[in-house]
Amino acid sequence: MARGSAAPGPGKPGVRTERAADSGRKASRMSRFLQGGRLFEDRTPGGPVPRLLMRWVRRPLLPAVRLWRRNLQLRVVAGTLLMSIGVVLLLGFVVIGQVRNGLLDAKGKAAQTQAAGGFAAAQEKANAPLAPGGQGSEGADGMTGSTSWRTELVDQLASGGKNAFNVVALSADSVTEGAGSRAARGSGSVEASSVPERLRQNVSQGQGAYQTYSLIRYSYGNASQPGLVVGKRLYDIDQQPYELYYLFPLTQEEKSLTLVKTTLATAGLFVVVLLGAIAWFVVRQVVTPVRMAAGIAERLSAGKLQERMKVTGEDDIARLGEAFNKMAQNLQLKIQQLEELSRMQRRFVSDVSHELRTPLTTVRMAADVIHEARADFDPVTARSAELLGDQLDRFESLLADLLEISRFDAGAAALEAEPIDLRTVVHRVIGGAEPLAERKGTRILVVGDDQPVIAEADARRVERVLRNLVVNAVEHGEGRDVVVRMGVAQGAVAVAVRDYGVGLKPGEATRVFNRFWRADPARARTTGGTGLGLSIAVEDARLHGGWLQAWGEPGGGSQFRLTLPRTADEPLRGSPIPLEPEDSRRNRENRERDEAGPGTSGDHRLMSVPPQPGAGGRSPLPVPVRNGAPSSVHPAALPGNGARVVARQAPERPGGVGNGVQDSDQEDTTRGY
Repeated sequence: MARGSAAPGPGKPGVRTERAADSGRKASRMSRFLQGGRLFEDRTPGGPVPRLLMRWVRRPLLPAVRLWRRNLQLRVVAGTLLMSIGVVLLLGFVVIGQVRNGLLDAKGKAAQTQAAGGFAAAQEKANAPLAPGGQGSEGADGMTGSTSWRTELVDQLASGGKNAFNVVALSADSVTEGAGSRAARGSGSVEASSVPERLRQNVSQGQGAYQTYSLIRYSYGNASQPGLVVGKRLYDIDQQPYELYYLFPLTQEEKSLTLVKTTLATAGLFVVVLLGAIAWFVVRQVVTPVRMAAGIAERLSAGKLQERMKVTGEDDIARLGEAFNKMAQNLQLKIQQLEELSRMQRRFVSDVSHELRTPLTTVRMAADVIHEARADFDPVTARSAELLGDQLDRFESLLADLLEISRFDAGAAALEAEPIDLRTVVHRVIGGAEPLAERKGTRILVVGDDQPVIAEADARRVERVLRNLVVNAVEHGEGRDVVVRMGVAQGAVAVAVRDYGVGLKPGEATRVFNRFWRADPARARTTGGTGLGLSIAVEDARLHGGWLQAWGEPGGGSQFRLTLPRTADEPLRGSPIPLEPEDSRRNRENRERDEAGPGTSGDHRLMSVPPQPGAGGRSPLPVPVRNGAPSSVHPAALPGNGARVVARQAPERPGGVGNGVQDSDQEDTTRGY
């Protein structure tokens, strides 16, 4: 019996080849990293820092995203709040704009009226006859008559609107204050720079009144404030042109606009909160019954068939609750009927199996007597006695399988788990299958038994599963080698049985565990087991909390993998052995393609199992090993759907024993279990 896989020793050509391949792989990975920044082919571009940053940003958002996706009431209320905020903001902008325009229009009209009266009074005063010694005379303070006249005019016009407006008189040549007799004159400590230059140009070139909005500045450190400036070009008592400006502060309008904004903001906030509360209340009326129905549906699916919804009222939600309760009641009735029928069927199978044991024992005794005396019979009768004994053996096996199936169906199967070494069980199974393997001309090879494979399991049930897998592989292996591979990694152990027979067609790997399933229903079951072996085996695996999975390809054989947890009641997260073997047709093509490409040779190396003692001159079976590690420590492979079938491709030429490829003209033999 071959044990494990032998690696090339030091100094051999295989070691030099592996070292060269490792160097080629490292150079290829470095070149890929330098060219595109991608060290692994299946990774997304970019370094580890952006990925860590994205994870750090997304981690706190995941609970909020999960809550948003799962809570319908939250989405509806949040959507209502967002839309109501948008409506309130839009309405506020419109209202504030209308109020601001109205206030400014009213202020502009009032300012025009006030300024027109002032302009008329100033022109009337300029046209009035002068007092004796007024024109061209100089007073005691050094001021001319026109200068004193303009100062008096400004004071007189400003006295009519204290705190309501200010008056500024400017001459065409008065650039700065203190420019002699033509200097600017203003009331209320208003600076002449409050009048915009553009407005002065319009006033100096036109005859009418002009207005604009500007910032009114005050001297002596007083705060500036926005205002409306109205100006017009006039003539003084010396018939010299000058500019008269009225400056109206907008303080009151600002206060009014601020009051409107505060009122709208307060009202909008209350409206948004009120709409959110209304949306929450309305949605709650609909979501609460839906949540109740979801909770009751979950409890129904968990087996609590007596759960019902509480129905109040006569609205649509109430009718939905009544329909849900009727559906639950009908489902409960149907499930009870099916359970009763299932119990009757299981009881019938169990009773029939038990009742058949008594007549079967009598028939067995009589058949044994006839079988012992077959030498005295004629050839036809002797052959009939042999056939009778064989069929009785099969009948007994079928009864035993039916009893075991009935225990699983009734939930009466008990697991007697204890720590066992699967290597002992495997060798015991192989020893029992040796006579059949010798008759078939099949060699059974063991890989991965160089280290303990310990697990808490029921030795009797595990041995039954492995015996079924090994016997099936020998019977359907067409005389080719059968490889039994063992592996252990993390919290799981696995045993895979690989044959190189006819294999499985697409879709058969999922149906092979069905009861009494046959690949070809038209063919009678004249050889093989009872048709319940794999069904019992998969139930044994489930009883351990493990997996029993199948893979196959037409003409390339098949592989059945049993995965068990190392500790009882421990959930499985992977298997130490891949479900699809390394020497499958697809993996061979991938290796050939990788070896043809630059820098990828040596990723998959093949190592040979030493020839089994007594195997004669048969060629050793290639057993693939990934990256020089034994297959027993292969990285955990996820179970997937439990079955993988590779479709048949173009026929290949036979490549010797163990290549898993059939001859093109070989008959596609039906595989039965």
